[in-house]
Amino acid sequence: MSYVVDFTTVSTIGLESSPVADALAGLRANEARYFKNKYDHRFTVEPATKAKKAVAWVHKILKDERDIVVESLPLEANMFEVEGFRMAYVFYESGLSINVMYGIEDGGKRAVGFKLSEGMEIPTELAERFKFARQKSKLAGIIRGSYFVIKSEY
Repeated sequence: MSYVVDFTTVSTIGLESSPVADALAGLRANEARYFKNKYDHRFTVEPATKAKKAVAWVHKILKDERDIVVESLPLEANMFEVEGFRMAYVFYESGLSINVMYGIEDGGKRAVGFKLSEGMEIPTELAERFKFARQKSKLAGIIRGSYFVIKSEY
């Protein structure tokens, strides 16, 4: 079942099994607020078991580009297009959120972003490869983030 993420009343629906469910819900709400404010897009997620195409696409890019295999269980995901970008998000039980921003036009911006929920450790598969910058969010507390540029075509 799809769920439109509410950023005015943060809910842990779909994320209850995460040890940092409240922080992950805040991170998810932070993303929903961003897309609503910037693109007037309603950020909708569904269980990862139903969003297999989105999860597979994100995992393929991670594996092909940087030989990264995420160890945590994906809980929710989505894939959508907005203003010339194909976007995909996967929210993991550990508190990790991974997004792919893929410019549809040749030469468009293409990147993978990582965000860590407040209270989680840096996953071992990312710890030695990326440095994480901190940002404050009213919805999510302290978010640590990093990214890399996608070089191939997907």
